[in-house]
Amino acid sequence: MNYPNGKRASKKMNVSKHRSKPNFSNRGMSLEEDINVTNEYYLNAGIAVVHKKPTPVQIVNVDYPKRSAAVIKEAYFKQASTTDFNGVYRGKHIDFEAKETRNKTSFPLSNVHQHQIDHMKAVHDHGGICFMIIKFAPLDEVYLLPSPQLFHYWDDQMGGGRKSIPYHQVQLEGVRIPFHYQARVDYAKALDKLYF
Repeated sequence: MNYPNGKRASKKMNVSKHRSKPNFSNRGMSLEEDINVTNEYYLNAGIAVVHKKPTPVQIVNVDYPKRSAAVIKEAYFKQASTTDFNGVYRGKHIDFEAKETRNKTSFPLSNVHQHQIDHMKAVHDHGGICFMIIKFAPLDEVYLLPSPQLFHYWDDQMGGGRKSIPYHQVQLEGVRIPFHYQARVDYAKALDKLYF
């Protein structure tokens, strides 16, 4: 094979007959990326203003190998982060977490942390709308689960109950969010069904 510059490709460039190991480094990011695309569409269309919250990080050590490049060598989380996304939709504050699971039969509550639940309860108590967007990756299904249902399962777990939310309960108590081209995870329509 010749490249446009006229040089021939080396034999090392040939595709190996052996399968390479799958790369799982970005697993779990696709849901967040789809929500980011949705939020950008909502903003441009004047539907909602929702942004991903940055994780608060304290940089401790930076190496400057060149003037134009800096490499962070050491950093720590300043504090436990709250939820992934927040903003305004139809005049109401919304705050939500997005989680993906490889499990087909349930959503493990170990994917959620106490400080996130505490934050969501506080927002809910002040009149905001909180929810969780859950993607069952093997089924390629996404659901919006309202916070009161999430709180029920969380509190039940803390009292010795099951440590996951069964898939069929997510189907019953949540709203399925079909994939769309522009608003990939069109959670606004699910919020309309539940709250407006």
